[in-house]
Amino acid sequence: MARTEYYDDPAAPAPNSMVVAASAVVTDDAGRILMQRRTDSGLWALPGGGMDLGDSLPGTAVREVKEETGLDVEITGLVGTYTDPRHIIAYSDGEVRRQFNVCFTARVVGGELAISDESTALRWVTPKELDGLPMHHTQRLRLQHFREARPTPYLG
Repeated sequence: MARTEYYDDPAAPAPNSMVVAASAVVTDDAGRILMQRRTDSGLWALPGGGMDLGDSLPGTAVREVKEETGLDVEITGLVGTYTDPRHIIAYSDGEVRRQFNVCFTARVVGGELAISDESTALRWVTPKELDGLPMHHTQRLRLQHFREARPTPYLG
């Protein structure tokens, strides 16, 4: 299923759903960040996805990282909340969502790196390499806030 993201675009379709989601900035001991190239858009992104009814938000991030990368992680902090109504995601099946995302920080505690059906590539990248990866503005914003090492989470 294909995915198109819009930001502050008057031509974006009107949302027909609201999805609560979680993502994670997973780092290794060398300070590199785990990124995935999404199957549905071809863009690089943090691992993450929608919350199930039985999940907590941190649990969602842990589950999504495992599903998308094969790694077991432990949540270590909070980057921020991302609720901008100008961010619209349209899927080829007709769903047009507004997404409420909570982005956490995490560290690897087990598992083995493995590509899932949701990604075409996984890479550990240095913060300097992030600028060269094609990704949506909203992913860049989360990574910027992480790199700023803010004393408090971003609330937006």
